[in-house]
Amino acid sequence: MFLPQEIIRKKRDGNVLEAADINAFVRGVAADEVSEGQIAAFTMATYLNGMTSEEAVALTRAMRDSGTVLNWKAFNLPGPIVDKHSSGGVGDVVSLMMGPMVAACGGFVPMISGRGLGHTGGTLDKFDSIPGYQTSISIEKFQQVVRDVGVAIIGQTAELAPADKRIYATRDVTATVESIPLITASILSKKLSAGLDALVMDVKVGSGAFMPTLEKSRELARSIVEVGNGAGVKTSALLTDMNEPLAPCAGNAIEVRCAVDYLIGKSRPQRLHEVTMALSAQLLVTAGIAKGVGEARQVLTHCLESGRAAECFAKMVTALGGPADLLENPRKYMPVAPVIKPVLAMRSGFIAACDTRRVGMVVVALGGGRMRAADKIDFAVGLADIVSLGMHVNTGDLLAMVHARTEEAASSAMREFEQAITISDLAPARLPLVQMLTE
Repeated sequence: MFLPQEIIRKKRDGNVLEAADINAFVRGVAADEVSEGQIAAFTMATYLNGMTSEEAVALTRAMRDSGTVLNWKAFNLPGPIVDKHSSGGVGDVVSLMMGPMVAACGGFVPMISGRGLGHTGGTLDKFDSIPGYQTSISIEKFQQVVRDVGVAIIGQTAELAPADKRIYATRDVTATVESIPLITASILSKKLSAGLDALVMDVKVGSGAFMPTLEKSRELARSIVEVGNGAGVKTSALLTDMNEPLAPCAGNAIEVRCAVDYLIGKSRPQRLHEVTMALSAQLLVTAGIAKGVGEARQVLTHCLESGRAAECFAKMVTALGGPADLLENPRKYMPVAPVIKPVLAMRSGFIAACDTRRVGMVVVALGGGRMRAADKIDFAVGLADIVSLGMHVNTGDLLAMVHARTEEAASSAMREFEQAITISDLAPARLPLVQMLTE
């Protein structure tokens, strides 16, 4: 007889759960045989007592197997099934370029992404700003686009890892979101349900990161690598800096225009380019498409410069309902805010620090993010031309451009952004942009 309370009791008392216990509990969650209260008790017991690597692997597999797991064998694809995941940040537009870049290099990328919540932006919200683009499609359509184009970026469907939806909803209201084993299982169950051969994880570090400290970020990265490999998917991770926005912009349509400019070669901001290349190269090596990082970077550079990556992006947008000429005419289709105002430096000095979380909340306050899952988003608003750490500015120089719906909203955002930026007589120490997990 299946008794959820006995499994909860074991974990509450600090015992190690057998895979059979975890499988039974997750099956009960998916079948609605486990109550919200029992899920809450289980997640709190896990939060307080943790899990072994073996338990985390079992939980990940059980959550993955609670729904459909995509099978690609019938498609006879000539390359591996690969993906990346980011722990979230501000101005993190990497997925929009990386998916097409890796596809252009021979990978097949079924990317299941999420929406923004809190100060972090969401990949799906960026794509929702493209007229006609469908982020919610059938599994059959999803696999067809991946087969034909090489990449498709959509949202989680009801068939994929349904147990995760119930467990996460309970974690969100019971102060158990920060549990490393539960975060790991939540991320990997969704990713592994896509039938991946290889995965690279981008774990953010700094003032805009989800994890509060460098050590916690390392702990999450190690957990995902260990559990991902334990679950049968080649998994690697990089730690990347989020002490300032990754791109010099934040906001959905603004970031899509940034991604388009990157792909067509109009503008490739240094920080954004380096992180995108590092993650893409790591994924190519992990998947066996390239023998080393040097070779991977050469292949990626060729795919960018030849226009093949941009072509993959354009084909994906068209296949998923977006305009066929988005790359040629992005400003024809992407919404633009009616009020655009500059934030100017009040003194001379170096940009010494950035409260990245606060910058993200500026975008949320403008209407470009959500505090609750049901909130509607204004795709046009956000920040552009954001100044970088270490730059020297003079009084009156531009710190950022605020894109707002009203004059009042713009004025409030300008004041908040000024408070998020520290200008000092001393240049800040340079922090590593990308770190290997072993460093």
